[in-house]
Amino acid sequence: MANSLAFVLTLTLFCGLAVGSSRTKLFSDKSQNGMAAALAPSVGDGVCASMIEPQDYICEEHTVTTEDGYILSLQRIPVGRSGGTRGNRPPVLLQHGLLMDGITWLLLPPDQSLAFLLADNGFDVWIANTRGTKYSRGHVSLSPDDSAYWDWTWDELVTYDLPATFQYVHDQAGQNLHYVGHSLGTLIALAAFSKNQLVNSLRSAALLCPIAYVGQMSSPLARNAAKDFLAEALHWLGLNEFDPRGEAVVKLLKIICNKPGVDCTDLLTSFTGQNCCLNSSIVDVFLSHEPQSTATKNMIHISQMIREGTIAMYDYDDEEKNREHYGQTSPPVYNMTSIPNDLPLFLSYGGADALSDINDVQLLLDSLKDHDGDKLVKQYRVDYAHADYVMSANAKQDVYDPLIAFFRLQ
Repeated sequence: MANSLAFVLTLTLFCGLAVGSSRTKLFSDKSQNGMAAALAPSVGDGVCASMIEPQDYICEEHTVTTEDGYILSLQRIPVGRSGGTRGNRPPVLLQHGLLMDGITWLLLPPDQSLAFLLADNGFDVWIANTRGTKYSRGHVSLSPDDSAYWDWTWDELVTYDLPATFQYVHDQAGQNLHYVGHSLGTLIALAAFSKNQLVNSLRSAALLCPIAYVGQMSSPLARNAAKDFLAEALHWLGLNEFDPRGEAVVKLLKIICNKPGVDCTDLLTSFTGQNCCLNSSIVDVFLSHEPQSTATKNMIHISQMIREGTIAMYDYDDEEKNREHYGQTSPPVYNMTSIPNDLPLFLSYGGADALSDINDVQLLLDSLKDHDGDKLVKQYRVDYAHADYVMSANAKQDVYDPLIAFFRLQ
């Protein structure tokens, strides 16, 4: 059992670290006309009730509907624990990574978790939960039981989820916002910025474990999963939802652990790199929450990036299908050099990170070489790996305090 839990744990760390509460009923139900009607989580079952209000913070549950019909959950912490006046507080949107939800930012104690620290430092905090995660499984017409519900990749997060949450927070707060992304949460932001999207409503962005290029990812488990077309195999088997606790996923990943050169003795380290500063109690908190589902198609997209070393849209592996979707035979590329040079960016990356590898981060930094010098802050933590950025006992002083200071200057 311990090995199974560790195996699931490492899988959930693939492109960002977060957790959600234990799986509950799907947030949709069949109405009389056969269409799926979205249902909200019960009053006592949301992130506010389970993770924020018990720490004596005010919390609000919000929902936003994307242009393609997905109903997303947002949590708002409008003031700090000591109270204070609402309004005119700079809004901050926190975006988790893959197979995760917004609890990413709430794993540590209140005096160490980024969401609580931001609220206590005068910010209006908003926590995002992307489609397919526990509190964002609603849709205006589809059920998660429908294969069409899972017909998306992170391209759709760029096109629909991120703009919808940005616009909602901007409208509610009445002012431009700061953004924090971890891992895949950085990729979708960078992709949007490269298309000059969201920047008009953005104050600044902090990117932790920045993911853009992943062709030099050093994690043997992640590389072998991509090399062996694991996600494609699951999709071929008809599994449209990539559920980390699903039997088929676990079986196929165990095959990788039996490959020569892949040491699964310490699965967490072999996946994320050697994290410097995780307390066992925090790992226990993590394991008390299940990982979240994503689309198998999304996992295929990420595998394509690892194999090809490019930042392109989803490849349908068929020239005619690509032409049908994109008007060209190959998928368009997200051009990182197109990110506006005057956009304030805070990038923090770790020397021990096996997922956001320093060589891949350097490719991103090379793309930003013409960025205005006073608008790009780079922080390198030689001892940090992927999980440290959201679970490290030292993250407050090492990363969060400099991040908050950066926001105050913008």
